[in-house]
Amino acid sequence: MADLLGFVGVGRMGGPMANRLLDAGYRLCVYDVSEEATKPLVARGAELAASPAEVASSAETVFISLPTPDVVREVTLGSNAGLINGSKVRTVVDLSTTGPGVATEVAGKLAERQIALVDSPVSGGVTGAKAGTLAVMVSCPKPAYQKLEPMLKVFGKLFHAGEKPGLAQTAKLANNMLAAAAMVATSEAMAMGVKAGLDAKVLIDIINASSGRNSATQDKFPRAILPRTFDFGFATGLSYKDVRLCVEEAEAMGVPMVVGGAVREMLAVTRARFGAGSDFTYIAKLLEEWAGVEIKG
Repeated sequence: MADLLGFVGVGRMGGPMANRLLDAGYRLCVYDVSEEATKPLVARGAELAASPAEVASSAETVFISLPTPDVVREVTLGSNAGLINGSKVRTVVDLSTTGPGVATEVAGKLAERQIALVDSPVSGGVTGAKAGTLAVMVSCPKPAYQKLEPMLKVFGKLFHAGEKPGLAQTAKLANNMLAAAAMVATSEAMAMGVKAGLDAKVLIDIINASSGRNSATQDKFPRAILPRTFDFGFATGLSYKDVRLCVEEAEAMGVPMVVGGAVREMLAVTRARFGAGSDFTYIAKLLEEWAGVEIKG
């Protein structure tokens, strides 16, 4: 019989990943603060737990996919219901983006109870989570990596970033800062082009055949901005959190992030104007308002 795995946080990203584990034949014990999130998984045969601690008393390996560093701290280390209080758990695989500081802190506290933290943030959005095409960054000792490989492969392509917790987080923050920077810079360039009289679709095609192409011109603009849906699937508040963490970690290491700082400010303004729950493609909407144009196909 397949191993029973734990999964805490089965929302936008965690839900599709948990579904893929079920598809691969694993049995699951799940927990989420939202009953809506757990319902489809329970309908597929997953066990429902009343708390993270209960999940950690049912499964040796527990995956977590959570929105912020504070929530990760609470779910892993919470004095009553945290995973640390589970009787069975030996490995916690953190698929969230928390930054290297929190990953190191949580790993240290869990280690006191002989529980290993595997730092494993993912990139590729909800689409990648559903399709099993995520980039899965993993930092942990090689034996743990080899043991988890069959499970993690279910989510996408694996990259072993090193042995110590925090290295995968650093890789993830670097990636997300670049993704946000592409979004901001492309929005500025597109607003300028459209205001000058260029057709937005033609300009995107020109950039994608030229040296300016990037993840925003190749994916986000054609998929969510030119069609005016603004539904790429990544919240402004989360993008802001990732870029803020990236800039703070870089500064703590003595690496200046001049452009990163500007990207963080643009996300802060977008969040203030449209709310933390808005899609991060609303950065383009902000530029549209400022420039008095509409970037549409």
